Amino acid sequence: MHRHRMKINDLTISYIDEGSGDTVVLIHGFCGSAGYFEKIIPELSEHYRVIAPSLRGHGKSSAVCDPYTIEDMASDVYQLLKQLELEKVTMVGHSLGGYVTLAFAEQYPDMLNGYSLLHSTAFPDSEEAKEGRNKNIELICENGIEPLINALIPKLFAPKHVKTLEDEVEHVREIGMNTSVTGAKGALKAMRDRMDRNEVLKNSKVPILLIAGEDDQIIPSEKVFSQSTPFIRTKTIKDAGHMGMLEAQEEVIATIEEFLNVTFPTK
Repeated sequence: MHRHRMKINDLTISYIDEGSGDTVVLIHGFCGSAGYFEKIIPELSEHYRVIAPSLRGHGKSSAVCDPYTIEDMASDVYQLLKQLELEKVTMVGHSLGGYVTLAFAEQYPDMLNGYSLLHSTAFPDSEEAKEGRNKNIELICENGIEPLINALIPKLFAPKHVKTLEDEVEHVREIGMNTSVTGAKGALKAMRDRMDRNEVLKNSKVPILLIAGEDDQIIPSEKVFSQSTPFIRTKTIKDAGHMGMLEAQEEVIATIEEFLNVTFPTK
């Protein structure tokens, strides 16, 4: 798999670049990396160019200590795509990556043929969720990244998969453990302070795909399917938690490819 690094302002962004043709951009979730998509990139790249960046402070992308926002992370992705001389893409954002995708759709709508939220939501954090973010910031400041990852892993997968998908669970654990404390803190603050983007979903005039996991313990389907318009299609992945691309790999690939056939109709 072809991995690259690109300098963007004061950051170095790591990304996977596979395949050729119309471009799909995959954006991972919190304490993840481009490695979240390693199982689905080979099949998607048979027909498309696939770009999968690691967000700032995640994977092998550098971190910044200053506070930053979801909009800043969307700008990182935009700058990467511009340097790659890409004019139009379809974007798929997982969890945190979905928040980034919605910010991208708001700031750079002309660059999108369509977009998908994979186990993500347009809603902002509730007050309870914000308090949870603050507690996690305190946790990693005092004890490092390991206790956060150990607490997060069981919630990412459907309960039955924590034991039956041991290799996938370990893969996600290893990626999480490589997240910098600075990156995790910055992302927690950015997620805590993000805005409600239901209006972005409601007003978008490009194809949108909302994908929920039937057994998602982090973002239930009612929060994923927050809007209904003629441009929005929905899909529930059975027997999947928050990591459908690992728990139900073939179904997620088929769902994304069907959507890409809509956003790239000449394919």
